[in-house]
Amino acid sequence: MSRQRRQRMAENYLVIWVDANINMDNEDFQHTLSQLRGVVNEVKICIAPEECIRLLNDNKEETSFVISSGKLGQVLVPNIHGMRNLDTIYIFCRNKEFHREWAQHWTKIKGVHKTIKSISNALQIAIKQCNQNNTK
Repeated sequence: MSRQRRQRMAENYLVIWVDANINMDNEDFQHTLSQLRGVVNEVKICIAPEECIRLLNDNKEETSFVISSGKLGQVLVPNIHGMRNLDTIYIFCRNKEFHREWAQHWTKIKGVHKTIKSISNALQIAIKQCNQNNTK
């Protein structure tokens, strides 16, 4: 598959990152954001679950992926899990064991992750799967 076609396919996806503690001025955050943008072109940042819900409701065309902090995820996931354009949810937190306990009950949650690198890897696999499903 050509690079141009892969890039065009990546443009059909939206990542929404929800975390009340995001500091957009932080250098580590900017590095993390660039890692995600290496996988998908459009990454939107939210600090409240309501913002994420609004973005998902407004997004009619793109397949969406959500990265949520564990704490916000407990509130957010029940409100978004049934949305048709939402493909996958990733929980990003330090306390994997605690959040894995509640997360295992939601089928769209594909892991509780401690690093953005593991989320990026999982996101690449999910996008590849979506691309294969869209070309069938």
